[in-house]
Amino acid sequence: MKKIYLLAILCFGAVFLSCTKSTDTEKYQNKRNNIIDVSERIQEIETADVMIGSIARLYLVDNYLIIQDSKSLDMLIHLFDRNNYGYITSGIPRGQGPGEVTNMGYIGVNEENKEFYVSDHGKLKIFNYPLDSILNNPYYMPGIKKEIDNIQFPSNYVFINDTLCFARIIEPTGNVGHNEVAAKWNMQTGEVNKMKYSHPKVDKKRISLAVSMDNETLVECYHNHDLMTIMDLDENLKYNIYGSNWNRRDASQLQHFGKVVFRGDKIIASYSGGNRLTEEYYPSKLLIFNINGDYIKTLDIGYRISDFCYDKQNDRLIFNFEDMIQFGYLEMNNILD
Repeated sequence: MKKIYLLAILCFGAVFLSCTKSTDTEKYQNKRNNIIDVSERIQEIETADVMIGSIARLYLVDNYLIIQDSKSLDMLIHLFDRNNYGYITSGIPRGQGPGEVTNMGYIGVNEENKEFYVSDHGKLKIFNYPLDSILNNPYYMPGIKKEIDNIQFPSNYVFINDTLCFARIIEPTGNVGHNEVAAKWNMQTGEVNKMKYSHPKVDKKRISLAVSMDNETLVECYHNHDLMTIMDLDENLKYNIYGSNWNRRDASQLQHFGKVVFRGDKIIASYSGGNRLTEEYYPSKLLIFNINGDYIKTLDIGYRISDFCYDKQNDRLIFNFEDMIQFGYLEMNNILD
């Protein structure tokens, strides 16, 4: 009996190790404890007399920081100088009429043409705003860039050109549910080509994604799983990166990754690990990985992060916080070196 009991333990141990041992594509990171407190290096951004709601989103185009205030009853975007954060103007009125936006979604940026695209999920259209036009006229009447579907549509995307965007696509899964998938999206034709690789153990996906054309890499981070997937731009799996919560029974109750961005050959992702039904939902730290998903360090920001973006021009991270300060930035300098 003792021999049988011992054999059972050894078998269980072998199975457990086989599930957690890193392979060429599967990497398990149970300890991410190289933590650096950078809270005192966060510089607050003053928005003067511009009142902006708590649910704000950040975008960069040309020399401007766009702060999207989708819950505003008046103007839906505010433009600031991306170098000194001086306020410039507000634009795009909320409403049902011509030139107004009913239900504002994502803002896509065409850096080359210095224009941006605003999704209106009420009118089921993506509107085109040349930067010069909105700077000169806050009530500028936009053209229609694309009609969108109310069944399968991009909730956000990285614009490369009119025929290639890397998008998070929303798909219905019955009468009330939905799923999120990474895909190549042709804005011109509306064609959606889902990524060939999808993790076989994940059915319900809630994801953020980032793309680096320089590194020919796409990163998919999961909100509802302690998982980051790295693919090449031909949709082939390079690595699955698992955190310590991957096999937890209560993992579905936790918020894991938030937003993800690239800084050169580094991957920067916000991370929570807290209960999604409490204020712990908001991440307060950033995980730093190399291009292969190997963990480097953790930046403890010290504030609850609602959104952030990377400003390559100034080598800064810009934040919207759900905390004592609303907006701030972090000079990267030698932080990741």
